[in-house]
Amino acid sequence: RLAMASKAAGLDLESFDAWSSQAANYSARDTRAVWLSIKRTDGVGIGTLFKAGAQRGWTPGSQQPRTRPAKAPQRPIEPPGRPRPGPSAAEVWERCPPAPAGHGYIVAKQGSAAGLRVVPDGDPLRIAGQAVAGALVVPVLPLAGGAPVSLQFVPPPGAGKKLNLPGAPVAGVFIVGDMVAGGTAYLCEGIGQAWACWKATGAAALVCFGWSRVRAVAADLRQRDASARLVLVPDVGKEAEAETIAREVVGFVARLPAGLPKNTDVNDYAQREGFDALESLLSGATDAPQPAPRYRLLSPADLTTLPPLAWRVRGVLPAVGVAALFGPSGSGKSFLGFDLAAYIAEGRDWFGHRVKAAPVVYVALEGEAGFKLRAQAWEQAHGRTLPPGLRMVLQGFKLTGDVPDLAGAILGDVGAGAVVFLDTLNRAAPMADENSSRDMGEILEGAKELQRLTAGLVVLVHHTGKDAARGLRGHSSLFAAMDAAVEVSRDGERREWKVSKSKDGADGDAHPFRLEPVQLAPDDDGEPVSSCVVRRDLSAADVQRVKLPQGGNQRLALEALRPLFKASHSLGKAGAPPHRPCLELEAAVTAGTAHMTCPTDRRATRAREAITGLVSRGVLACCDGWVWLT
Repeated sequence: RLAMASKAAGLDLESFDAWSSQAANYSARDTRAVWLSIKRTDGVGIGTLFKAGAQRGWTPGSQQPRTRPAKAPQRPIEPPGRPRPGPSAAEVWERCPPAPAGHGYIVAKQGSAAGLRVVPDGDPLRIAGQAVAGALVVPVLPLAGGAPVSLQFVPPPGAGKKLNLPGAPVAGVFIVGDMVAGGTAYLCEGIGQAWACWKATGAAALVCFGWSRVRAVAADLRQRDASARLVLVPDVGKEAEAETIAREVVGFVARLPAGLPKNTDVNDYAQREGFDALESLLSGATDAPQPAPRYRLLSPADLTTLPPLAWRVRGVLPAVGVAALFGPSGSGKSFLGFDLAAYIAEGRDWFGHRVKAAPVVYVALEGEAGFKLRAQAWEQAHGRTLPPGLRMVLQGFKLTGDVPDLAGAILGDVGAGAVVFLDTLNRAAPMADENSSRDMGEILEGAKELQRLTAGLVVLVHHTGKDAARGLRGHSSLFAAMDAAVEVSRDGERREWKVSKSKDGADGDAHPFRLEPVQLAPDDDGEPVSSCVVRRDLSAADVQRVKLPQGGNQRLALEALRPLFKASHSLGKAGAPPHRPCLELEAAVTAGTAHMTCPTDRRATRAREAITGLVSRGVLACCDGWVWLT
């Protein structure tokens, strides 16, 4: 909270780091990580700082704590941005003599005393409660050169941990060896690694004072010397981040051999394997592997080698994706969807379209009780049992929360690649506002997640709106997101379906069908039970193939007969369809005669010839003295 308050008050990282360095458990890396992790302050402001100070005895305008008899005295916390006065880096550096080559840390790491100093015995400087007398002093120098901006204190082995001078951020480097323009520079965390790289290769090695500083140092170096060969030398476990930085600065990464313990560094490796081995490893540094490009640019030749679109129902439904089967209430879309599901599960051609078999899961969320009857009617009408690859789900399901459970059940039963029907979309998202882009986005994300998990096809059975001509009900993003869409329509007793959207098929062809009643066995009370099945309606296609008359006596005769057929109550005569209006042949001839325009004595003959022509064309059917429209 104090970090959030400091950031909200406009303080910078250096001020916060200086204040934090007073703590006994101070870590420069942790302090920076906390600071950088704060993206928003959520109402925590500068008042939090004053409250924290006041709780510990601080008063505005004074650095002296107030007396708080109710509590034991505590060390006052000074406001962030006003670090406790202390010696500067220059002051401490000036009172430290040059480091001896025999310093315990230099000897342990096989390093060099060049450019380093040591804190003299008896020096009063203490950091986080720890005396630093006898510690090796590494200056933190600006990359451009100049006086130390901070100091790092490295005690002899076993005498403590590295410490940084409080109030002086380590915004710099220490260079082991000589930098050469356009030459090689090794970037390391600490001075032990830098010594090892310099001794093995003779090239400059930079101490970055912690891995979190490597990126900033590398970027600064690259800006100053575009031709330099920058080699990042990470400890074991930090290779991935090193590769990322190397890509950013066009640098290289020297990786330690696989299998070494985490945090092993190049100094450890050199002391175990020798500096010749390290030289070989460093000379083998490679540039970071480039990530695969997000976009692949295809040539015309590449297009010819792409695999063809995989169809589940050729020209209608793809094998993979999200599709819709939609229509107004009462259009028969659920019956059509169930029929389609059965044909996919058994791999039979459907309405003349080739089908590639796949397991099917039909999630019936509307009219669940009637699906048992639909299944019985389908089997009775087709004379065969439903395919074993068809599964039904009659439990409630929500696209906004139940996708993982349904996907798990599907994968555990029928495996990947299934076709999943959700009938209907409205029941699968009961609380959603279909006209809201946000709600529709969540619905679509659920459908796509179900498709991704099952690696197959999801078919959403959906309604049209009040205006059926506008297509799928709800937000326009639904239709746009579909890989395919099948529209079901009804005009009186005439029903048809057509492909209104297809990835790579021909849309717009209408396929008429009818719902044929099927009488089932009576129920336990002896009451009749029935359901319906989908039947392909070929009569409409037969009519479309008839070449209707465009002129002459046949057209005149047909115009005379049409109103008579509409008014006729003689249905299903002489083999005509049961509900088809019929006319007696002689009555038809008489009506046609009245419309002929030839001389009166020839009109009856011409009318009879015209009706004979209409029968031969298939416009009329004739049997046993009766005629009817086909």
